[in-house]
Parts: sequence; structure tokens; C-alpha cells
Amino acid sequence: MRHPHTRTTRRRVVGALTAGLLCAAGLAGPALAASAQAPAAPALADGLALTPPMGFNNWNSTHCSADFNESMVKGIADLFVAKGLKDAGYQYVNLDDCWALPQRDADGKLVPDPARFPNGIKAVADYVHSKGLKLGIYTSAGTKTCNSAGFPGALGHEYSDAQQFADWGVDYLKYDNCNNQGVDAKKRYTTMRDALEATGRPIVYSICEWGQNKPWEWASDVGHLWRTTGDISDDWSSMLSILKQNLPLAPYAGPGHWNDPDMLEVGNGGMTDTEYRSHFSLWSVMAAPLLIGTDLRKASPATFDILDNKEVIAVDQDPLGKQGTVVSSADGRWVIAKEMKDGSRAVALFNESGTAQRIATTATAVGLPDASAYTLRDLWQHKSYNTAGTLAATVPAHGTVLLRVSADPRWAAHPPAAELGLDGSTLLEAGTPATLTSTVTDLGRNPARRVSASLTGPDGWTVRATSPATAGTLATGQALRTGWTVTAPAGTPAGSYGLTLRARYVSPTGQPVTDTVPLTASVVVRPPAGTSYLSDLTWLSATSGWGPVERDTSNGESAAGDGHPITIGGAVYAKGLGVHAPSDVSFYTGKACSKVTADVGVDDEKGTKGTVTFEIWADGTKVASTGVLTNAMPAQPLTADVTGAQVIRLVVTDAGDGNDSDHADWAAARVSC
Repeated sequence: MRHPHTRTTRRRVVGALTAGLLCAAGLAGPALAASAQAPAAPALADGLALTPPMGFNNWNSTHCSADFNESMVKGIADLFVAKGLKDAGYQYVNLDDCWALPQRDADGKLVPDPARFPNGIKAVADYVHSKGLKLGIYTSAGTKTCNSAGFPGALGHEYSDAQQFADWGVDYLKYDNCNNQGVDAKKRYTTMRDALEATGRPIVYSICEWGQNKPWEWASDVGHLWRTTGDISDDWSSMLSILKQNLPLAPYAGPGHWNDPDMLEVGNGGMTDTEYRSHFSLWSVMAAPLLIGTDLRKASPATFDILDNKEVIAVDQDPLGKQGTVVSSADGRWVIAKEMKDGSRAVALFNESGTAQRIATTATAVGLPDASAYTLRDLWQHKSYNTAGTLAATVPAHGTVLLRVSADPRWAAHPPAAELGLDGSTLLEAGTPATLTSTVTDLGRNPARRVSASLTGPDGWTVRATSPATAGTLATGQALRTGWTVTAPAGTPAGSYGLTLRARYVSPTGQPVTDTVPLTASVVVRPPAGTSYLSDLTWLSATSGWGPVERDTSNGESAAGDGHPITIGGAVYAKGLGVHAPSDVSFYTGKACSKVTADVGVDDEKGTKGTVTFEIWADGTKVASTGVLTNAMPAQPLTADVTGAQVIRLVVTDAGDGNDSDHADWAAARVSC
């Protein structure tokens, strides 16, 4: 859970973990190799959490608001049953902070807040149990919990608090890390383990010390799951950072002892549905606990569709209990594979980047034995195919294709898999034709027949084939390549627009197949002639480690517009971009610009904190960079030659020491065209 006085401290720890575990972009090699040599500690032998816990926690959607109360908790339990989530495997309905009064009673006992829980916690537990579900509760391994109101923590009260929880019928305890008075983490968390065991009630024990003391190395016989990172936020950068910290820890996970990269944000509104599907897919392939963090009373059908995907849940809940490992990662193209009990592999083709990319691997590379062909199941499309061994897809920006692949002798019962791709730049200037080439490639062991390709755009756009869009037969590895011209009408506003690439074909057994790939085209406008401030131009994409990228103010870490005047070394700037590392802001320059200039540095608003590096990229090539800059340094001039570049990117890194207080300013950033 999150507390305003400790958040930056937690992020500093998270960043240090990132630097230590990932080392560099080549995560799949040395980081995993080092982790794989770690000895496995024994797990608790109580038969609990043999698969990752699934359920709900209110914190990400309500925090301590008035919405968090008995009515909400009962409503969530009702929805678990009514919406089929219980049948899908979700069972824990967990209370987070703020359920208690700020003071214990005269006997030192915890007191449920009568305004939130007028009938007490036991009555809520009884209701949840009546639905065939289980109740979870929260406290901290400190004198107070993490909320600024300071609710009582369990340090020094472990045995009496554990007995209260057991008497109420609690089935799950989340044990946080705030106000711990410097007491050794192993001691604090082991004491509560012993206290829970002394009650005689089976209670799943979730250690939430944010990975500060590497609990994966010592806690497998203390708790059933342990947080590996700081708190998640409902944004792409946070989810991605946590993913990269948790991936190398696969050797430490297994039945009864799980790495916990924090709760799900699916449905809370800070990411797109494509990003939420990636979030859910990646947590599942990492065998992470699946704790819903959105208020299901307000959830959209799309949110329920993601949370209720039983084929993806089966990956998470596989009884073998293996966490997926990285097969490859380069240029934002990730292949992550998870060994399954039936011998198959779950394979995530994950696209970290902001544009669609082809991601490919092979059945043998993900650990399957040599075979003449394989059965391939797309877990989001709910379709099965056969493949001769190649696993490949064009994956949308921030998207994930999740496959389950097996060396199945019955592969011929399924149609051949086809890979759809689109080559060429999808950056279009309105009124100017763009040239693209689609490909439909047979990946199957048998031929695809009567193959056709189509490309469609928004209403009013002109899309024309310039070469044949049909083929009679495609054998294994053969492709149908079709040229297209795509024109957005003159006057089309700048922005992102959908394109759909579709292939139709027939399998050798006569099965008709239709495959589609959603893609994005961006209508772009060149900067005007002369020199322009970048904060006055429309960017192609913008990501920031905390909070959005800000125009002409510093980054305030939360909502848009919460920054302050850009100030570096006492100098105040009226124009510029305010970001928080790690960040990446891209602009279309259309090969018409020559130079980017800025004064760069760490904003004064964070006192003595913050270390960053600044980089300027032109069409994939780094053309300028700084060394490590700190808050103690004045603004540094940075100039880059971007002649001939179609796209420029302004990148800020955390300088390898974590992103605590890394408020970075591109002061007076300008482009000459």
C-alpha cells in the first residue's frame, strides 16, 4: 500500500533493485544466470497457496476513501459469484489499510471502524464465507500502518492481533513494512509467522516489505508470498518497471512461496485495454498472485473480459508452479516462456515499444522437444493452429500475444498458423500517400489455400492495393506480399488512427480461417520552418516514470498540471518539458529539421536529490548525451545534429541508481527546421 511520506523512499529501493537485477538491457543473460544459481529455501509445509493466490484488494481503487466499507466488501463478494470470477479461481476478498480505529481499546485489542464496518469484521467474514469465498485483512510490521492517519500496527502485538484475526475468521494477512522502528525484517516477519501458526487457523501470509531485504532469499519458509518491489501505480511506466524487477527472480518462486510484483491495476483507467491485457498476461506468465485492484461495481465489460480469461488464468495457476523466464529481449521485443505441468510452454510475445513490432522465437528455443509440428493456442483469440516450429506475430505497441505451445501429435487437426505483418512507416502526413507492404506467411506444417489479404483504414481514408492480394496456395514458410498506398484525407487532424490487416485462407481440411492484426497509423505534421519550442509542438508519444510529461512546468509526479515553474540551479525557465526518469518523448520532424538544443538538469524542487542522464536520439541513433547530472549542478547545454531524421526522441534515464526524485527538465528545448 502507498503512503505519501514513504513513497520516494520505496522508489529509491526499487531503483536499486532494478540496477542490481537487470544490470543492462540484456536481461536474459547474466541477471537470470546469477539468480538461477541461488539455492532454493524450503517452503512452508502447510499446504496453503500451492498456486498463486487470486482475489481482490480494495487499495488501488479506493485507498482510504469512504467507498471502502462493509457494503463494498459484500458487494465485491456478490460480484465474484454473479460474474463468474469465483468459478474462474478468485477466492480472497481482502481489506487493506483504514479498516480499524486509530487507537486500540483498553485491553490492547484492535477495533474495527464502526462507521466503515458497523457489524464488525467477523460479520463481514461470515458473509464472505457464506459465498464460498475467503476474507483477507491488512496490518503492518511496525508500530503504525502506512496510512498518514497512523492506524495501529502489529509490532509488539503479533500474537494478540493474530488471534483476533483468527477469531474473526480471517483467511489471509497482508503484512506491510511502515514504521518498523528499524527492527530486523526477518525477526519482524518471522514473529508474525509464528503468531499466525499459534492460532491453529490456516491463514495465507503475504509479506509486504517491498523487496528491501531480498525476501526471496530467506522468506520461503516464513510467508507464502513476498513483495519484490515498491508499490505499483496505474500507469505503463510503473507496470513495466515492476515487470523488469520481478522477472529475474523466477528461481525463487514455486508452490507455497511466490514472488509478488503487487496487485493488478486492470480497469482503473490509467492504461489502455491493450496495456491491461499485457499487464494480466505478464503477471500470469510470472506466476504472480492475481489480486484485482479495481472496484468491480464500476468495472466495464472489457475489464471483466480481461480478468475472467480462464485460459490466461490457467497459465498463472498451473500446478507445476514455475515462474516464466526471459528467452530473449532486444529493442523492446520480449519473449518470456513458462514451463507447464503438461509439458507445454506458455509463451508471451511482449512489445514494450510504442510502435508495432514483429516478435519471433521457436518452439525449441522456449524449451519444447524437437517435433515435426506443434499445436499453438492463442489465449486471447481463443484459437488453435499448427506450426512447423516458428512462433511469431506482429505485436501492437504495448501489446502481448500469449500462446500455449505443445508438441502435440494431433497438430494436423488445426489449421496452419499464419503470421501477418506490415512493413513501412505508418507515420502519414495528411493528403500525402504512404507506401506500405503487407505479408501473410504460412508458419504451419501444412499449406494454406485460397489466401487473401486486406488492409482497411478509417472512414474517408484511401487504401489501395498496388500488387496482387491473393494467392492460390502458400506452403510452409511462403508468404503473400502485397503493396498498398494509404492516404489520409487532407485536413485530417494529427493523432493516432486504426488500421486493420486481415488475412483469410482455408486449411487442408477445408476449415476457413480469418486472422486480423490491429495496427496504428499516426497522422503527423512537420514542425514549422524556423525555430520552435518543443513544448509548443504535438509529440508522437510520451512516457514518464511518475506522472505525465508536462509542458512548460516541472513534473509533479501525479496528475497533469501539478508541476511548478522549471527551475535548475536557481535559474527559472518559462518554456520546456518536465519529466520524471525514466522518460521518453518523441516528435515527428519529417527529415526537415537540423538541430535540437536545450538546457538540461535536475529540477531544484527536490532539494539535494536526483541523478539522471539526458539523451537525444535521431531515428534510432543516439546523437547527443550528457554524463550523470545531479541536483547540485547548474543547467547543462545540450545540442544535437538531427539532420535528415524522421523522428527525434528525448530520453532521460535514472543514471543506474534508481529513480528517486529524478525530476528532469528539458529547459527551453527547441528544434530548428
